Amino acid sequence: MSEIGLLDHVFPTTTGEINLAQLDAAWLIIYFYPKDSTPGCTTQAVGFSCLKDQFDALNTTILGVSRDSVKAHQNFTEKQNLSINLISDKEEVLCNHFDVIKEKNMYGKKVMGIERSTFIFHNGKLVKEYRKVKAAGHAEQVLEDLKALQAT
Repeated sequence: MSEIGLLDHVFPTTTGEINLAQLDAAWLIIYFYPKDSTPGCTTQAVGFSCLKDQFDALNTTILGVSRDSVKAHQNFTEKQNLSINLISDKEEVLCNHFDVIKEKNMYGKKVMGIERSTFIFHNGKLVKEYRKVKAAGHAEQVLEDLKALQAT
């Protein structure tokens, strides 16, 4: 497993600013997705939003991250009625820290984009990571894995 830590850096979000290293969260899920308002990303965000009450009951904070602007995140949140906080990482600080910027093929062209990935932290320590995530059913899988992690 990677030795990824939480950055002591302030990031803009849909609800203000956040510093991951100063979060008071026993459990933290950070998920990365390519772009607001696209089909797979909507599926993923809605999945986490629909399960937010269950994550809350497990004392877990969920944060979504993409390179979209705060305004785009706010529009996405409003349009999809999302209940999770989204971080704007336009400068790719978090994306590079978590090594989620990868070469992709888009319509036959090579581009650099975010590889859908999720990370679970417990008391600031990475305990599980998912790479090359498929959006459908992912939030449910993370919830089940989180329950198992908390049971140990």
